Amino acid sequence: MTKRQTTTTTASITWKDSGVPVAERFDDPYFSLEDGLAETRHVFIVGNDLATRFRPGFQIAELGFGTGLNMLAAFIAWRAAGSPDGAGFTSFEAFPMEAADIDRALQAFPEAHAVAGPFLAAWEQGEFRFDMDGFTVEVIDGDARETLAAWDGKADAWFLDGFSPAKNPELWGEDLMNEVGIHTAPNGTFATYTAAGFVRRALDAAGFDVERVPGYGRKRHMSRGTLRP
Repeated sequence: MTKRQTTTTTASITWKDSGVPVAERFDDPYFSLEDGLAETRHVFIVGNDLATRFRPGFQIAELGFGTGLNMLAAFIAWRAAGSPDGAGFTSFEAFPMEAADIDRALQAFPEAHAVAGPFLAAWEQGEFRFDMDGFTVEVIDGDARETLAAWDGKADAWFLDGFSPAKNPELWGEDLMNEVGIHTAPNGTFATYTAAGFVRRALDAAGFDVERVPGYGRKRHMSRGTLRP
């Protein structure tokens, strides 16, 4: 059982009138002001073609855990795919939110909040590794530029969901994107809401065939890609 360290730096949150949490450190919202769950599904679930790819042992990895909304969307998609055995979700997060803030944020999405009970209960107890009906979740606390290199796993699909590259460039640099490539299984994929040129170039250099595709809502473009053989 993985518990958060006492040295963990938790996220500082302010709230918009709409109920959307904003990270004070990065001055950026945690999810779309339009519909965060719909955006997650468009960018990460569809962007990685998860509905057709889930299989036993399938591994998702993520940069930026935030409210856990992406994880819950993946969990819902995994159940819809028949709950293949051994699926896992590993996320890297430097500034974890408090359980009460996560609960408050997820109430905006009844479908996600309805299945969040085991997650919220574990999080309240300081547990960063927990089980969701056979869907194993681990959140690795700390700077991903250090923790990803030490991870011994490889992802079949990556959710790249740090705050805006303009406000959180540390989570989009060439060295970290190279580690993403190193920690990707053969034929693995990534998806991200950003289409920033320097991010796409870094992912190309990391070994991915990168494409720019339509984004969600008012975002014209996003990026997705597949690891080259």
